[in-house]
Amino acid sequence: MKILFAEQSDIEQILPIFRELEEYYFGEKASATADIREYFQDRVFSRISGVQVLLAKTELDQVVGFATISVLYPAPKLAGQVYLKDLFVSASSRGLGVGRMLMKFIAKYALDNGCNRLDWTAETSNPVAGEFYAAIGAEQIMEKQYFRFEGSALGNFAVTT
Repeated sequence: MKILFAEQSDIEQILPIFRELEEYYFGEKASATADIREYFQDRVFSRISGVQVLLAKTELDQVVGFATISVLYPAPKLAGQVYLKDLFVSASSRGLGVGRMLMKFIAKYALDNGCNRLDWTAETSNPVAGEFYAAIGAEQIMEKQYFRFEGSALGNFAVTT
């Protein structure tokens, strides 16, 4: 197993696992592969995204997991902070240590780049994720509050004076 940073030229390899992620969370309402391709080309790998995509690949070069991260500033103690947006492992590879390898790679990347924190959220509707993060020793932060503007609420707030 190898973990590496993806580039725009890797989009075709990313499509199957991202489609699996879409199906995992959205079922029949998952985005079409063509739409995912366009999304990665125009958004994820755009010059303003600030996102890095990590791929977990087998020795046969099959993508079996991915993560998306960003380095954020400022962070405590004049350092950076890595924010993990997504971590996903294909159903065919769960329980084989792929998620742990991705998390260890990200933790080392954070340290190597002067970051003193690695933060992320997990959906309460996905208790397996919470169990995984607890099992690797992550601390659940209870004092943080998570806020969101979405859909029409975002649009309404943006235009109100």
